[in-house]
Parts: sequence; structure tokens; C-alpha cells
Amino acid sequence: MSENQDPNRSFKSGFIAIAGAPNAGKSTLLNRMLGEKISITSKKPQTTRNRILGVCHRPGAQLIFLDTPGVFKAADMMNLRIVDAALASVVDADLVLLVADAARPDPKAERYLVNRLHGQGVPVVLALNKIDLIEKYQLLPLIEKWQKRTALQRIVPISAHAGTQVEDLIKVMEEALPSGPPYYPEDTLTDLPQRFIAAELIREKIFRFTGEEIPYATAVTIEAFKSSETDRRVTIEATIHLERDSQKGIVIGKNGQMLKRIGTEARKAIEAMLEARVYLKLFVSVQKNWRRDTRALRRFGY
Repeated sequence: MSENQDPNRSFKSGFIAIAGAPNAGKSTLLNRMLGEKISITSKKPQTTRNRILGVCHRPGAQLIFLDTPGVFKAADMMNLRIVDAALASVVDADLVLLVADAARPDPKAERYLVNRLHGQGVPVVLALNKIDLIEKYQLLPLIEKWQKRTALQRIVPISAHAGTQVEDLIKVMEEALPSGPPYYPEDTLTDLPQRFIAAELIREKIFRFTGEEIPYATAVTIEAFKSSETDRRVTIEATIHLERDSQKGIVIGKNGQMLKRIGTEARKAIEAMLEARVYLKLFVSVQKNWRRDTRALRRFGY
């Protein structure tokens, strides 16, 4: 039991699936609630591909978040697997945190998600995100629209980027959770291995620095992850997998400048995570149409 916990109040705990349309701000919100970055972000939709678990420790509760990929009507094999994984997390959750973009709604994706959530029997709290990007008079009609659309436990307008009313949102979710013991020790932030987060941080920089189809045709695997016993240094070798030779030239860039930029920024992010010096070596490989290859999808963790 935490030192600040009221002994007369039962401890609460549970799993909360974060769901929403692509680019609604789910990963930014998770990082904000945890106070640390474990889920990669970019302005491009469909950045998150895997289920990311994050643990938020409170004096009287433990909120275990499952950041899921954006839910949309997928067509190719990789995205079908991603959406199926996201919806599977929802089924197993004690609560769903539905995140919607107040500034740029995606009615088609939102309608599809609401239809998939309907009948699951899991209570839903709506975080109406990015309210810092709209005028105040626009907010009430949005809330009314969502109230008519689906049964919601609560609606909390927030800005994950600015932190506006995020604490209020956490309190609402804490109240909605069942009584139960903590599932993770107090020093646990995530169940993800450092190798996985390192690969994700590399992929994040590709999303941020390249355009067109490049980010979506990219997978990253860690080939080596070695800690030095003599000094605080970690050596990481990673491969960036692409689908076409033309993409390889773009990722490497003129005189290797793009690859160098990706590597430099990824190294800084990984060093911040590991709190150690990092030597990062990147390789680029082409595996044609890997997003349609079941064996490749399995190898890359999808």
C-alpha cells in the first residue's frame, strides 16, 4: 500500500484500452499521463502499430493503459493484423478510453470504431482531445454530438499536448475502475523490453523525417544490443527494412545525409531512455512487399 493511500478506501486497479481513430493523439496522451515517453508519436496517422502497455501509479490506484493502434477499416494484411490486435485489447479491458480529435474529426473512422465497440459490454470514457486547437463555442456541439452517438460513462475535453484537464481525466478513470490489487511493482512503467522501444524510436524518426509512402513501408529490427561492462555505453545495430529499391535511396539520402539525420536523432532519444551513451549503427535492407508477406510480418512482430 502506498504511504499516501487512505486506509479506509479500497485500492483500485484495472486495464484501460486507449482506442481511437488514427492520429487522434492516443500515444501523446499516454506519454502525458505516465510523465515519460514510451510510445512513439508523429503527425502522420497510423504511427503506432503494436499494443503498448504503460502503468500509471496513483496513491490509491494503478491504471494499466494499453495504447492501441488507430482503428480504421483496413485493407492490406499488415493493417488488418494491427486493427485486430487493437480491438482484441478492447475486449479484455476493464475500461475503454476513447480518444477523439476535436479539431479534425474523422467521422468515417469514428463511426467504424463506435460500431465495433458497440455490444462489447465495456464502459467507455471519451477524451475529446486537442481542444487547444478549437474555439470554445465549438466544444458544446461536439459534446452533444458524441452524447447522441453512443453510450458514454463520461466525456472529458482535454489537450494531451498542453496537459489541459488530463488530471481530471485520470481521476474519472480511477473512479470507474473496480477494486483490486496492484498488478505491477511501483517502479514499473511498461512491460516492453528496451530493444523494442529502441526500434520504435528509430521508426519514429523515419516517420518524422520522410514523406509519402516511406514511413508506412518501413519496419525496424534490432540485430544487436550490447552493454559495455567497462563504461556506460550501449552498442546497437539496427536494420531498416523497406519494400522497394527506390525507397532505399530516399532513406539513405544524398551522401547518406538522411540516414545520418535519422541515426543522430534516434540515438539522442535512445540515450535519454537508457540514460547511457549509445553507439547506433543503422543498415538499410529491401524486402519486397513485406507488408503482404505473412512470414515477414511475423518476423517483424506484427
